[in-house]
Amino acid sequence: MNIVLLKKKIGHRVLNGHPWIFANEVASVTEGAQAGDIVTVQTFDGKFLGKGYFNPQSQIAVRLLTRNAQVEVNEQFFFNKIQEAWAYRQQIGYVENCRLIFGEADDLPQLIIDKFNDYFVIQTLALGIDKWKPAIVDALQKIFNPKGIFERNDVPVRELEGLAQQKGFLSAPFDTKIRIVENGLQFNVDVENGQKTGYFLDQQDNRRAIQHIVKGADVLGAFTYTGTFEIHAAHYGAKSVLGLDISESAVAQANANAALNGYQDICKFECVNAFDVLKQWAKDQKKYDVVMLDPPSFTKTRSNIQKAITGYKEINLRGMKLVKPGGFLVTSSCTNLIQPEMFLETIQMAAKDARRKLRQVTFQTQAADHPIVWGWENTNYLKFLIVQVL
Repeated sequence: MNIVLLKKKIGHRVLNGHPWIFANEVASVTEGAQAGDIVTVQTFDGKFLGKGYFNPQSQIAVRLLTRNAQVEVNEQFFFNKIQEAWAYRQQIGYVENCRLIFGEADDLPQLIIDKFNDYFVIQTLALGIDKWKPAIVDALQKIFNPKGIFERNDVPVRELEGLAQQKGFLSAPFDTKIRIVENGLQFNVDVENGQKTGYFLDQQDNRRAIQHIVKGADVLGAFTYTGTFEIHAAHYGAKSVLGLDISESAVAQANANAALNGYQDICKFECVNAFDVLKQWAKDQKKYDVVMLDPPSFTKTRSNIQKAITGYKEINLRGMKLVKPGGFLVTSSCTNLIQPEMFLETIQMAAKDARRKLRQVTFQTQAADHPIVWGWENTNYLKFLIVQVL
């Protein structure tokens, strides 16, 4: 097997278990090693560190799959890993809809598999894992005998690995507009054309967290996508719910989801630019009992972190101004480069500028089927906060 030898001075991050080895940490590579090959990684003095896939085109030269020298990376390896991940989800109660594989957190870097009942959506976001896609599909077929498997590799990050963007069936074709049940509610999921894999499973636990604060409330939701938070609010007893999103197709799906659950009279969705509307309505002194903000990621690069912080501060400031005294703000951030402490500080800065006092109700992360590995910041990405605005 080809060997990647590391420099003498490398970050403790690698020695302490993190699976990423950056190109500037590599001293030498066996001549002839090809992009996507499985390699053995050794410390500068020749001690075994792990096995992973190699890509000299990427800033992350090696992504480790195992630190066990006796383990062979082959088709059986991927079968075992997926079976282990499924056993874990079953243990913690995620059996119908879940993130089956969450990349590095499941020791399968850059692999995402979402399970929507009997349908699966796959993303292979690095060259090394993409080469094992047939083995991954075969494992899913053997373990689950699914009704369908779809590939959503239409994401720009693949191009950084020298991969083309693509999407399509990895099984016999099926109707890609499927229906799932979450917290007793039905939702249509478009696995072919929806955002990411078609549905945001990472908020499924957090959507239950609003059940007490929305009873009898007038609720405003911004960046609603297909209306999952808003429809939950109606289900939990809200008096009225208005959802805002800039995407016409998302608003159409949100209205369809509301009708599907019989809440079309309570839940209304409008296609507008939420940034502009929040600003104007704050000036107009509109007020709601509950304001919910669930914006998309504001940055993928460290160079734009300050802009992202400014963006989060601004929308939360506007949101707070729309909350009646004693009402509630529900706010999220899925930008993994904004760590929890930074997010909370940003919300506090917004409260100071809004001259409002906050009382924390709950602060949570993503659902437990998206495991967080301590010390690996990229696995701890979602921040979900409910505060009372006094």
